Amino acid sequence: MPGNSRAEALKAEGNKFFKSGDYSAAIQKYTAATDIDPNVPAYWSNMAACYEKISQFDKMEEASRGCIKADKNFVKGYFRLATALKNLNDLEGCIKALESGLAVDSSNPDLKRMKKELTELQRGETVAAYLRKCDEQASNGDIAGAYKTLELASRLDAGNPDIEKMMSRIKPKFDRMEAQRRAALSPDEVHKERGDDAYKNAQFEGAVDHYTKCIEGLKRRGEGQSDLAMKAHANRAACYKQISNFDGVIEDCTAVLEVDPENVKALVRRAQAFEGVERYRFALQDIKTVLSMPRDKVGKTNVDMCNMMQHRLNRTVQQLKAGNC
Repeated sequence: MPGNSRAEALKAEGNKFFKSGDYSAAIQKYTAATDIDPNVPAYWSNMAACYEKISQFDKMEEASRGCIKADKNFVKGYFRLATALKNLNDLEGCIKALESGLAVDSSNPDLKRMKKELTELQRGETVAAYLRKCDEQASNGDIAGAYKTLELASRLDAGNPDIEKMMSRIKPKFDRMEAQRRAALSPDEVHKERGDDAYKNAQFEGAVDHYTKCIEGLKRRGEGQSDLAMKAHANRAACYKQISNFDGVIEDCTAVLEVDPENVKALVRRAQAFEGVERYRFALQDIKTVLSMPRDKVGKTNVDMCNMMQHRLNRTVQQLKAGNC
């Protein structure tokens, strides 16, 4: 709602100065209006527009925040704030401002347009950073790292001519190195890598076959508890999870945990599989083991997931107890 008559008169004077290009005088009038009534967002918004004209973006940010404080539903305040933050090179803050504004008005064309432009800008900057990193890695002889960096860039901007030009230089070198590396692999290592490739292509049953051949080969050579065997067991468990073979998940995760009792990924996967076959107490035991471990070892994502699982499993176990009474 408009403020009192004196504040509105100051706003009108400020508008005249704005139209004539006297932005400093306009700012004084809008500031005086906010002193009288700080709860009218238009005063702050107009002040922010003046600061934009004279490229004082830190002041524009302050005025924009004042606008939002005056009325959180005044969408233009978010646009003003995003504009200020963009010019201050605070792209993360700019996106947050745009998202806050879109939460108020999801169809606002100005906010949507700026967010799209900013997303494209961020993508371009990220791709450019990847290309610089790739060039540095290649100069240092890290061809595998350079190729991986280019793959990340390609996912962001497929068809980018700069990426394709760099790829034409890096990929032949990578392919030669990869061929030499694979030629030196043992049969078991070959099966493990073929399993990895099949998994990436969502060919889970084919991946299981390769991991199984790897594990069996290692067992025949007395290497059933080697690092390679543990990786094959863990990866086969991931495949079994994808095809809902929970008994297979439990068996492979147990094999990993016999060698590495604090393997977080194996504990979580086994707990999920136990829940899948309704062995809730065993699932709860694995989850409690994970939650008793140091948080930095477990990771926030796993902690959050395990807390939710523990709550769900405790409730299920209590319901089962009540049903047996």
